[in-house]
Amino acid sequence: MKLNRSTDMALRIAMVTAASPARTTVDELATQLALPRSHAAKIVQRLQRIGVLVTIRGRSGGVAFAEHAAELTVGHVVRAFEGDDEVVACEEPACPLVAGCRLRGELRRAQRAFLAVLDEVRLGDLAAGPAGPLLLTLGAPPAPN
Repeated sequence: MKLNRSTDMALRIAMVTAASPARTTVDELATQLALPRSHAAKIVQRLQRIGVLVTIRGRSGGVAFAEHAAELTVGHVVRAFEGDDEVVACEEPACPLVAGCRLRGELRRAQRAFLAVLDEVRLGDLAAGPAGPLLLTLGAPPAPN
């Protein structure tokens, strides 16, 4: 299964904000992750709606990882961004095999297994250990030699 670009961006933004002890801005996130600012802003808004981020408006505002977001799972984010669509669309155009096809059921089973694995991974785990400091260096200029 391939995740769409928005889901990939959402997971990256979640990881960076989880690793950061301070608030950041959409502009900083877009720069750090080499993303278009407009896309980053839309993703941040969606992540805020599903409880991954908090946003604070104003001059000293910004974006931060939500207090309880570390317990949310990667599966939660993937479902929010990918929806509940099946891997294949057998109705459009109508498949002549649909009445006796076993492939659709197996693809559903594979999709459930994929999401079940992602449900075991908490967002907080993605920024734990050595990954956290590494995430904070993204987009930073290289250290002088």
